[in-house]
Amino acid sequence: MKKLFSLSLILISFLSFSQIAISPETPANRWTFGGGLGVGFGSDSYFNLQVSPRVGYKITDQLEGGVIGNVSWQTSDFYKSTMFGVGPFMNYYFARSFFVGANLQQYFINSQEKFTGYKFDKDETALYLGGGYMQPLGNNAFAQFGLMYNVLWKERSSIFSSGFIPSVGFVVGL
Repeated sequence: MKKLFSLSLILISFLSFSQIAISPETPANRWTFGGGLGVGFGSDSYFNLQVSPRVGYKITDQLEGGVIGNVSWQTSDFYKSTMFGVGPFMNYYFARSFFVGANLQQYFINSQEKFTGYKFDKDETALYLGGGYMQPLGNNAFAQFGLMYNVLWKERSSIFSSGFIPSVGFVVGL
C-alpha cells in the first residue's frame, strides 16, 4: 500500500510540474491601425470626400499614442479645395468601451474660387480634445464613435465653420 501511495504521489507531482512548465506567452502586438472615411453632400453642388488613416502604439493597456493624417477634397459651385493634415494623437481607454483623447493637427489648405480664379493657401493648427465610445466588431477590431472640440478654433479666422468635430472610425489591434 505504501508503494502504491508513493508511486501515486510521485506521478501527481510530475504531472503538476509538467503543467507549470509551459513556455512563456508571446508578447501581444501593441501596434494599432485604423482610420476613417467621410463623405458629405450639400447645397450648391457641395461635395466632400475625406480619408483619415492612423497608426498607434499601445504604451500601456489603457494608453495609446500615435500619428493620424488626413486628406480632404471639397468642391461646390463656388470653390474647390484640397486639405492635408498630420499630427500626433493620444487616447486613454477606460471600461474597455470608452476613451478620452487629444489630437494636435497641422492643416495645409489649398483653395481656389471658381468664378474669379483667386487662389489661396492657408495653414491652420487645431488641438482637438474629446472622447467617445468603442463598439467591438470582433477579435481586436472596434468601431469608434466620438465627439471632439478644437480648443484653438476662432470663429472669424478659422477655415472651419465650427470647432466641434463628430467622428466615426475603425481600429484594429487594440
